[in-house]
Amino acid sequence: MKNKIPRYIPNPDEIDAAESQILEQSKRIDFYLTEYSVEMLASKTREQEFVVPEYQREFTWEPERKSKFIESLLMGLPIPFLFFWERPDGKLEIVDGSQRLRTIEEFVLGDFQLTELESLTLISGFKFSDLPESRQRKIRNRSIRGIILNEHADDQARFDLFERINTGSKKANKAEIRRGALNGPFMDFIIELATYSDFIDMTPMSRAKIDEREREELVTRFFAYSDGLNHYKDRPSQFLFFYVECMNKAFSDLPELADEYKERFIKTMSFVKRNFPLGFRRTRSKSANATPRSRFEAIAIGSWLALQESPEIAEKSFNVEDWHLSNEFINVIGADGANAKARLIGRINFVKDKLLEAE
Repeated sequence: MKNKIPRYIPNPDEIDAAESQILEQSKRIDFYLTEYSVEMLASKTREQEFVVPEYQREFTWEPERKSKFIESLLMGLPIPFLFFWERPDGKLEIVDGSQRLRTIEEFVLGDFQLTELESLTLISGFKFSDLPESRQRKIRNRSIRGIILNEHADDQARFDLFERINTGSKKANKAEIRRGALNGPFMDFIIELATYSDFIDMTPMSRAKIDEREREELVTRFFAYSDGLNHYKDRPSQFLFFYVECMNKAFSDLPELADEYKERFIKTMSFVKRNFPLGFRRTRSKSANATPRSRFEAIAIGSWLALQESPEIAEKSFNVEDWHLSNEFINVIGADGANAKARLIGRINFVKDKLLEAE
Protein backbone atom coordinates (compact mmCIF):
# COMPACT_ATOMS: atom_id res chain seq x y z
CA MET A 1 0.00 0.00 0.00
CA LYS A 2 1.32 3.42 -0.94
CA ASN A 3 2.05 5.84 1.86
CA LYS A 4 -0.65 8.44 2.09
CA ILE A 5 0.41 12.07 2.04
CA PRO A 6 -0.80 13.61 5.30
CA ARG A 7 -3.60 16.12 4.81
CA TYR A 8 -2.62 19.70 5.48
CA ILE A 9 -4.50 21.03 8.49
CA PRO A 10 -4.66 24.84 8.76
CA ASN A 11 -3.96 26.42 12.12
CA PRO A 12 -6.48 28.76 13.82
CA ASP A 13 -4.74 31.91 12.55
CA GLU A 14 -4.90 30.65 8.95
CA ILE A 15 -8.58 29.79 9.37
CA ASP A 16 -9.32 33.29 10.71
CA ALA A 17 -7.36 34.86 7.85
CA ALA A 18 -9.28 32.79 5.29
CA GLU A 19 -12.61 33.83 6.82
CA SER A 20 -11.57 37.51 6.72
CA GLN A 21 -10.66 37.16 3.05
CA ILE A 22 -14.06 35.63 2.25
CA LEU A 23 -15.84 38.47 4.03
CA GLU A 24 -13.71 41.11 2.31
CA GLN A 25 -14.37 39.72 -1.17
CA SER A 26 -18.09 39.21 -0.46
CA LYS A 27 -18.54 42.90 0.37
CA ARG A 28 -17.61 43.78 -3.23
CA ILE A 29 -20.66 41.96 -4.62
CA ASP A 30 -24.04 43.61 -4.05
CA PHE A 31 -26.92 42.44 -6.27
CA TYR A 32 -30.66 41.89 -6.62
CA LEU A 33 -32.83 39.53 -8.68
CA THR A 34 -35.19 40.55 -11.45
CA GLU A 35 -37.38 38.92 -14.08
CA TYR A 36 -38.14 40.09 -17.63
CA SER A 37 -40.51 38.80 -20.27
CA VAL A 38 -38.99 37.78 -23.59
CA GLU A 39 -40.97 40.61 -25.21
CA MET A 40 -39.41 43.17 -22.88
CA LEU A 41 -35.92 41.76 -23.34
CA ALA A 42 -36.25 41.94 -27.13
CA SER A 43 -37.58 45.51 -26.93
CA LYS A 44 -34.91 46.75 -24.51
CA THR A 45 -32.18 45.15 -26.58
CA ARG A 46 -33.43 46.82 -29.78
CA GLU A 47 -33.75 50.19 -28.04
CA GLN A 48 -30.20 49.80 -26.67
CA GLU A 49 -31.37 50.01 -23.09
CA PHE A 50 -28.91 47.20 -22.44
CA VAL A 51 -25.30 48.25 -22.99
CA VAL A 52 -22.96 45.71 -24.59
CA PRO A 53 -19.37 46.34 -23.39
CA GLU A 54 -16.72 46.65 -26.08
CA TYR A 55 -14.99 43.44 -25.00
CA GLN A 56 -18.15 41.43 -25.79
CA ARG A 57 -19.14 43.03 -29.10
CA GLU A 58 -16.89 41.06 -31.41
CA PHE A 59 -17.96 37.65 -30.11
CA THR A 60 -21.09 36.51 -31.92
CA TRP A 61 -22.85 33.20 -32.09
CA GLU A 62 -23.09 31.40 -35.40
CA PRO A 63 -26.64 30.74 -36.76
CA GLU A 64 -26.60 27.12 -35.53
CA ARG A 65 -25.96 28.13 -31.94
CA LYS A 66 -28.59 30.87 -32.11
CA SER A 67 -31.08 28.32 -33.42
CA LYS A 68 -30.23 25.85 -30.67
CA PHE A 69 -30.83 28.56 -28.05
CA ILE A 70 -34.22 29.48 -29.57
CA GLU A 71 -35.11 25.78 -29.67
CA SER A 72 -34.37 25.55 -25.93
CA LEU A 73 -36.52 28.62 -25.33
CA LEU A 74 -39.42 27.14 -27.32
CA MET A 75 -39.17 23.81 -25.51
CA GLY A 76 -39.31 25.48 -22.11
CA LEU A 77 -35.85 24.33 -21.04
CA PRO A 78 -34.15 26.30 -18.23
CA ILE A 79 -32.36 29.40 -19.53
CA PRO A 80 -29.21 30.54 -17.67
CA PHE A 81 -29.49 33.74 -15.64
CA LEU A 82 -28.67 37.01 -17.33
CA PHE A 83 -26.16 39.16 -15.44
CA PHE A 84 -26.17 42.95 -15.55
CA TRP A 85 -24.41 45.85 -13.89
CA GLU A 86 -26.54 48.89 -13.06
CA ARG A 87 -24.70 51.93 -14.39
CA PRO A 88 -24.98 55.37 -12.77
CA ASP A 89 -27.14 56.54 -15.74
CA GLY A 90 -29.67 53.78 -14.95
CA LYS A 91 -28.92 51.69 -18.03
CA LEU A 92 -27.97 48.05 -17.52
CA GLU A 93 -24.57 46.94 -18.79
CA ILE A 94 -24.51 43.28 -19.80
CA VAL A 95 -21.97 41.31 -17.79
CA ASP A 96 -23.05 37.95 -19.22
CA GLY A 97 -25.85 37.16 -21.67
CA SER A 98 -25.30 39.51 -24.61
CA GLN A 99 -25.48 36.67 -27.15
CA ARG A 100 -28.76 35.39 -25.71
CA LEU A 101 -30.26 38.87 -25.70
CA ARG A 102 -29.19 39.67 -29.23
CA THR A 103 -30.50 36.31 -30.43
CA ILE A 104 -33.88 36.94 -28.78
CA GLU A 105 -34.07 40.39 -30.40
CA GLU A 106 -33.11 39.02 -33.83
CA PHE A 107 -35.70 36.25 -33.64
CA VAL A 108 -38.66 38.05 -32.03
CA LEU A 109 -38.26 41.49 -33.64
CA GLY A 110 -35.92 40.76 -36.54
CA ASP A 111 -35.74 38.45 -39.50
CA PHE A 112 -33.72 35.55 -38.09
CA GLN A 113 -34.49 32.20 -39.72
CA LEU A 114 -33.91 29.02 -37.73
CA THR A 115 -31.42 26.50 -39.09
CA GLU A 116 -31.84 22.71 -38.87
CA LEU A 117 -33.08 21.88 -35.36
CA GLU A 118 -32.37 18.69 -33.44
CA SER A 119 -35.66 18.21 -31.56
CA LEU A 120 -38.20 20.61 -33.08
CA THR A 121 -37.42 19.42 -36.58
CA LEU A 122 -40.74 20.57 -38.05
CA ILE A 123 -39.99 24.25 -37.49
CA SER A 124 -36.51 24.17 -39.02
CA GLY A 125 -36.33 27.11 -41.39
CA PHE A 126 -39.12 29.03 -39.60
CA LYS A 127 -39.04 32.70 -38.69
CA PHE A 128 -40.89 34.05 -35.66
CA SER A 129 -43.62 35.41 -37.94
CA ASP A 130 -44.22 31.88 -39.32
CA LEU A 131 -45.37 30.61 -35.93
CA PRO A 132 -49.07 30.70 -34.98
CA GLU A 133 -50.11 33.88 -33.18
CA SER A 134 -50.87 31.88 -30.04
CA ARG A 135 -47.32 30.48 -29.99
CA GLN A 136 -45.84 33.92 -30.62
CA ARG A 137 -47.78 35.26 -27.65
CA LYS A 138 -46.56 32.43 -25.40
CA ILE A 139 -42.97 33.10 -26.40
CA ARG A 140 -43.32 36.83 -25.75
CA ASN A 141 -44.80 36.16 -22.31
CA ARG A 142 -42.13 33.72 -21.19
CA SER A 143 -39.91 35.20 -18.49
CA ILE A 144 -36.15 34.94 -17.98
CA ARG A 145 -34.50 35.75 -14.69
CA GLY A 146 -31.63 38.17 -14.25
CA ILE A 147 -29.16 39.19 -11.58
CA ILE A 148 -28.25 42.87 -11.37
CA LEU A 149 -25.09 44.08 -9.67
CA ASN A 150 -25.89 47.48 -8.28
CA GLU A 151 -23.88 50.58 -9.16
CA HIS A 152 -21.68 50.22 -6.07
CA ALA A 153 -20.00 47.09 -7.48
CA ASP A 154 -16.53 48.15 -8.64
CA ASP A 155 -14.86 47.49 -12.00
CA GLN A 156 -12.88 44.59 -10.60
CA ALA A 157 -16.08 42.89 -9.38
CA ARG A 158 -17.58 43.12 -12.88
CA PHE A 159 -14.33 41.87 -14.40
CA ASP A 160 -14.24 38.88 -12.03
CA LEU A 161 -17.89 38.07 -12.63
CA PHE A 162 -17.59 38.13 -16.42
CA GLU A 163 -14.40 36.06 -16.32
CA ARG A 164 -15.98 33.39 -14.11
CA ILE A 165 -19.40 33.00 -15.75
CA ASN A 166 -18.75 34.01 -19.36
CA THR A 167 -20.91 31.58 -21.38
CA GLY A 168 -20.09 32.80 -24.89
CA SER A 169 -19.07 30.35 -27.61
CA LYS A 170 -15.65 32.00 -27.66
CA LYS A 171 -14.59 33.12 -24.24
CA ALA A 172 -12.89 36.50 -23.97
CA ASN A 173 -9.53 36.19 -22.27
CA LYS A 174 -8.21 38.52 -19.57
CA ALA A 175 -6.33 40.80 -21.97
CA GLU A 176 -9.44 41.23 -24.13
CA ILE A 177 -11.68 41.94 -21.14
CA ARG A 178 -9.19 44.41 -19.70
CA ARG A 179 -8.90 46.14 -23.09
CA GLY A 180 -12.64 46.75 -23.22
CA ALA A 181 -13.31 47.40 -19.55
CA LEU A 182 -10.46 49.86 -19.00
CA ASN A 183 -10.46 52.25 -21.92
CA GLY A 184 -8.04 55.09 -21.29
CA PRO A 185 -4.69 56.66 -22.24
CA PHE A 186 -2.54 53.97 -20.65
CA MET A 187 -4.51 51.17 -22.31
CA ASP A 188 -4.09 52.98 -25.65
CA PHE A 189 -0.36 53.24 -24.89
CA ILE A 190 -0.16 49.47 -24.27
CA ILE A 191 -1.91 48.76 -27.57
CA GLU A 192 0.54 51.04 -29.40
CA LEU A 193 3.69 49.49 -27.90
CA ALA A 194 2.44 45.99 -28.71
CA THR A 195 3.03 46.84 -32.37
CA TYR A 196 6.68 47.91 -31.87
CA SER A 197 8.72 46.07 -34.53
CA ASP A 198 11.64 44.89 -32.34
CA PHE A 199 9.18 43.59 -29.77
CA ILE A 200 7.24 41.69 -32.44
CA ASP A 201 10.46 40.16 -33.79
CA MET A 202 11.40 38.86 -30.34
CA THR A 203 7.96 37.52 -29.39
CA PRO A 204 6.96 34.91 -31.98
CA MET A 205 3.51 33.47 -31.44
CA SER A 206 0.67 31.75 -33.24
CA ARG A 207 -2.06 33.66 -35.05
CA ALA A 208 -4.50 32.57 -32.33
CA LYS A 209 -2.31 34.12 -29.63
CA ILE A 210 -1.94 37.32 -31.64
CA ASP A 211 -5.70 37.54 -32.08
CA GLU A 212 -6.11 37.04 -28.34
CA ARG A 213 -3.89 40.10 -27.80
CA GLU A 214 -1.13 38.16 -26.09
CA ARG A 215 1.44 40.85 -26.94
CA GLU A 216 -0.68 43.43 -25.14
CA GLU A 217 -0.71 41.07 -22.15
CA LEU A 218 3.10 40.89 -22.21
CA VAL A 219 3.54 44.67 -22.43
CA THR A 220 1.11 45.13 -19.54
CA ARG A 221 3.03 42.63 -17.42
CA PHE A 222 6.32 44.33 -18.24
CA PHE A 223 5.21 47.67 -16.86
CA ALA A 224 3.15 46.34 -13.97
CA TYR A 225 5.87 44.05 -12.64
CA SER A 226 8.74 46.46 -13.29
CA ASP A 227 6.89 49.19 -11.39
CA GLY A 228 6.87 46.99 -8.29
CA LEU A 229 5.15 43.97 -6.80
CA ASN A 230 4.20 45.37 -3.40
CA HIS A 231 0.49 44.73 -3.96
CA TYR A 232 0.91 41.46 -5.87
CA LYS A 233 -0.83 38.53 -4.14
CA ASP A 234 -0.34 35.61 -6.56
CA ARG A 235 -3.35 36.69 -8.66
CA PRO A 236 -2.02 38.26 -11.89
CA SER A 237 -5.42 39.16 -13.37
CA GLN A 238 -6.51 41.16 -10.34
CA PHE A 239 -3.09 42.82 -9.98
CA LEU A 240 -2.93 43.80 -13.66
CA PHE A 241 -6.51 45.09 -13.68
CA PHE A 242 -5.86 47.35 -10.70
CA TYR A 243 -2.54 48.49 -12.23
CA VAL A 244 -4.03 49.48 -15.60
CA GLU A 245 -6.92 51.23 -13.86
CA CYS A 246 -4.47 53.31 -11.77
CA MET A 247 -2.19 54.02 -14.73
CA ASN A 248 -5.08 55.24 -16.89
CA LYS A 249 -5.65 57.92 -14.26
CA ALA A 250 -1.91 58.66 -13.95
CA PHE A 251 -1.54 59.10 -17.72
CA SER A 252 -4.62 61.36 -17.75
CA ASP A 253 -3.19 63.54 -14.97
CA LEU A 254 0.39 63.53 -16.31
CA PRO A 255 0.47 62.95 -20.09
CA GLU A 256 4.27 63.36 -20.06
CA LEU A 257 4.52 59.97 -18.36
CA ALA A 258 4.03 58.36 -21.77
CA ASP A 259 7.49 59.49 -22.91
CA GLU A 260 9.14 58.15 -19.76
CA TYR A 261 7.43 54.76 -20.02
CA LYS A 262 8.07 54.48 -23.75
CA GLU A 263 11.77 55.12 -23.16
CA ARG A 264 11.81 52.34 -20.55
CA PHE A 265 10.24 49.89 -22.97
CA ILE A 266 12.38 50.79 -25.99
CA LYS A 267 15.59 50.79 -23.93
CA THR A 268 14.83 47.36 -22.51
CA MET A 269 13.78 45.83 -25.83
CA SER A 270 16.95 47.18 -27.49
CA PHE A 271 19.09 45.68 -24.74
CA VAL A 272 17.39 42.31 -25.03
CA LYS A 273 17.64 42.28 -28.81
CA ARG A 274 21.38 42.95 -28.65
CA ASN A 275 22.19 40.42 -25.92
CA PHE A 276 19.61 37.66 -26.36
CA PRO A 277 19.85 36.44 -29.97
CA LEU A 278 16.75 34.29 -29.55
CA GLY A 279 14.72 37.09 -28.06
CA PHE A 280 12.12 35.55 -25.76
CA ARG A 281 11.93 32.24 -27.64
CA ARG A 282 12.20 29.01 -25.68
CA THR A 283 14.33 27.19 -28.30
CA ARG A 284 17.01 27.90 -30.87
CA SER A 285 14.61 27.13 -33.70
CA LYS A 286 13.99 30.16 -35.89
CA SER A 287 10.55 28.72 -36.68
CA ALA A 288 9.55 28.77 -33.01
CA ASN A 289 6.15 30.42 -32.60
CA ALA A 290 5.81 30.51 -28.82
CA THR A 291 6.79 33.10 -26.26
CA PRO A 292 6.31 31.73 -22.74
CA ARG A 293 5.14 34.40 -20.35
CA SER A 294 7.50 33.29 -17.60
CA ARG A 295 10.52 33.53 -19.92
CA PHE A 296 9.43 36.94 -21.13
CA GLU A 297 8.92 38.20 -17.56
CA ALA A 298 12.30 36.91 -16.43
CA ILE A 299 14.31 38.31 -19.33
CA ALA A 300 12.47 41.59 -19.91
CA ILE A 301 11.99 42.69 -16.32
CA GLY A 302 15.29 41.20 -15.13
CA SER A 303 17.06 43.18 -17.86
CA TRP A 304 15.26 46.38 -16.92
CA LEU A 305 16.15 46.00 -13.23
CA ALA A 306 19.79 45.36 -14.15
CA LEU A 307 19.78 48.51 -16.29
CA GLN A 308 18.30 50.44 -13.40
CA GLU A 309 20.91 49.20 -10.96
CA SER A 310 23.83 49.60 -13.35
CA PRO A 311 22.97 52.05 -16.18
CA GLU A 312 26.39 51.67 -17.82
CA ILE A 313 25.54 48.16 -19.03
CA ALA A 314 23.12 49.67 -21.56
CA GLU A 315 25.95 49.91 -24.09
CA LYS A 316 27.68 46.66 -23.19
CA SER A 317 27.26 43.25 -24.75
CA PHE A 318 26.88 40.03 -22.78
CA ASN A 319 27.30 36.38 -23.58
CA VAL A 320 24.19 34.66 -22.24
CA GLU A 321 24.73 31.40 -24.15
CA ASP A 322 25.91 29.53 -21.06
CA TRP A 323 22.74 30.07 -19.04
CA HIS A 324 19.68 31.41 -20.88
CA LEU A 325 18.80 27.97 -22.29
CA SER A 326 20.25 26.03 -19.36
CA ASN A 327 18.34 23.55 -17.19
CA GLU A 328 18.91 25.86 -14.26
CA PHE A 329 17.04 28.69 -15.99
CA ILE A 330 14.35 26.32 -17.25
CA ASN A 331 13.76 25.18 -13.67
CA VAL A 332 13.54 28.76 -12.46
CA ILE A 333 10.86 29.64 -15.02
CA GLY A 334 9.04 26.29 -14.74
CA ALA A 335 5.24 26.21 -14.72
CA ASP A 336 4.67 24.84 -11.20
CA GLY A 337 3.42 27.75 -9.13
CA ALA A 338 4.57 30.08 -11.90
CA ASN A 339 2.35 32.94 -10.71
CA ALA A 340 3.35 32.69 -7.06
CA LYS A 341 5.04 35.89 -5.98
CA ALA A 342 8.19 34.12 -4.81
CA ARG A 343 8.56 32.31 -8.16
CA LEU A 344 7.93 35.50 -10.10
CA ILE A 345 10.52 37.47 -8.13
CA GLY A 346 12.91 34.51 -8.30
CA ARG A 347 12.95 34.29 -12.10
CA ILE A 348 13.24 38.07 -12.52
CA ASN A 349 16.15 38.27 -10.07
CA PHE A 350 17.82 35.26 -11.71
CA VAL A 351 18.28 37.22 -14.96
CA LYS A 352 19.13 40.48 -13.20
CA ASP A 353 21.84 38.81 -11.09
CA LYS A 354 23.32 36.93 -14.08
CA LEU A 355 23.67 40.18 -16.00
CA LEU A 356 25.17 42.10 -13.10
CA GLU A 357 27.59 39.25 -12.26
CA ALA A 358 28.91 39.32 -15.84
CA GLU A 359 29.32 43.09 -15.84
